[in-house]
Amino acid sequence: MKTINKKIRKTALIFLIGSSFLISIDTMAQRRAGGGGAGIHRAGGGSQARPAVSRPASQSRPTVNRPAATRPGSNGGTRVTRPANTSNTNINNRNNTNNRNSGNIRNSGNRNTNISGNTRNVDRSRDITINNNRNTVVRRNTVVYARPPYVYGGYRYHAYNPYFFHPYTPFYYGPVWHPWGFFVATLAVTAIVVSVESTQYHYDQGVWYAPSNGGYTAVPAPVGGTVNNIPSGAQTVNTGTVNNYYYGGTYYEKDGSSYKVVPPTAGTIVDNLPEGGKEVTIGDVKYVKFGETYYQPVQVDGKNKYEVVLVEEDK
Repeated sequence: MKTINKKIRKTALIFLIGSSFLISIDTMAQRRAGGGGAGIHRAGGGSQARPAVSRPASQSRPTVNRPAATRPGSNGGTRVTRPANTSNTNINNRNNTNNRNSGNIRNSGNRNTNISGNTRNVDRSRDITINNNRNTVVRRNTVVYARPPYVYGGYRYHAYNPYFFHPYTPFYYGPVWHPWGFFVATLAVTAIVVSVESTQYHYDQGVWYAPSNGGYTAVPAPVGGTVNNIPSGAQTVNTGTVNNYYYGGTYYEKDGSSYKVVPPTAGTIVDNLPEGGKEVTIGDVKYVKFGETYYQPVQVDGKNKYEVVLVEEDK
């Protein structure tokens, strides 16, 4: 009986070993046919391939339509205008443009600083608008003109002396004198306040100032303004009827113990003109213009001078 049991156990063990061997051979055959374990699930063994996923084509971002907008400038004008259709590329271009403009503004500021820092021979009259032109009205002389006027553009330009061209060379009156439009932050202690027609001016050593932008701007002397003293370098000029005193483009007339600002008189001859004037060409003649007053280059006794011109409409 024991012998039979041993044979049965031996037969069962052989059967188990043979079954394991056959299973191993079958597994190896399947791996070779399917390309490995991974291939069984992807391509063979009844497994299905993953269906292709169809993705929608990428859409371009639509252009944003923005309403046109204009930003007002500091002086009431228009400064920056934004176009109606703006893309990312245009925005980048605009940023680059703004960067370049910022550099230009900085450079411009440097130039302005250099100009304002120069306190000598500075002509600011073309940069700042001067509204006070009351002293530029020329008074008519009582003497009859012996010379025919120069006629051009519907106007007659009267002068006693013949036209003699010489270049306009501004005369330097010294460091305390400034041309019309020159700005100073503070005034010297010698400045005095002069009231003319309810308007206050400041006068200091031949220069008239009006308050502006936290400081003071040199302006044309207001007709009627009266001061007790004028600079010692004032030139005495004959108007044909009475003597005037001329200094830095301003004419004074003795009024008791004071000096009153008066308009220039036609025919008056002065030795020099200060900064702030500009040469203007009228036909074939070049005049020097201060405000609305025209000066004709002349020569008297071999010296270059200027004569106040009477301008009339040719009727």
